[in-house]
Parts: sequence; C-alpha cells; structure tokens
Amino acid sequence: MTEAEAYYEFIRDKLCQEDEVAIGKMMSSPAVKYKGKVFTFFHQEKMTFKLGKDFEPEAEGLQGCTYLSPFKHKPPMRAWVNVPFAEKDRWENLARLALDKMR
Repeated sequence: MTEAEAYYEFIRDKLCQEDEVAIGKMMSSPAVKYKGKVFTFFHQEKMTFKLGKDFEPEAEGLQGCTYLSPFKHKPPMRAWVNVPFAEKDRWENLARLALDKMR
C-alpha cells in the first residue's frame, strides 16, 4: 500500500463514521458515498472530489489539479476535480466540502 492510499483510507474511515456515509466503488476505484451516491474516490495516487462545476481549484490555491476525464471523445467532467497527493493536506477538507455539497 502506498502512502497516498493509506492516507485516503484514513480519511475514508473518518468520513464513514458519519450517518449514511459508506464505502463504495467508482469506476472500479475505492470510493466514499453518501446515500448511495459517490462524492469522492481514489485513483492513481489522487483523490477525486465532486465539488461542482463552479469550483475553481486555482482560485482555492490548489496546485496540479485536473478535471476528471474518463472518456476519450468527451470533454472533462468539470464537477469532478482530481487532487494530487502533493496537496494531501487539503484532502480531508475537500472531502468534507464534497460531502456537504452532496447533502
């Protein structure tokens, strides 16, 4: 297990202590869901958060972020932001923000 994966699991376990928050899957990756809907997942050493189309990573001071782009011939999904392990200090707060938006 990598350091990034271990940190993701630490955050996931904290979130899953809240009502209606549970472990799930998103595109075969480990995820966290609220009432059955995924709001964050871990893939390729990054946490991805559903923060909404109006969320601007650069305006929040985040470095190295990209938008989720799972399809070859479709534009990126701007509601989902990939945040690298270099920004791990922000992961938990972003996960809570994504959860709040889901509620």
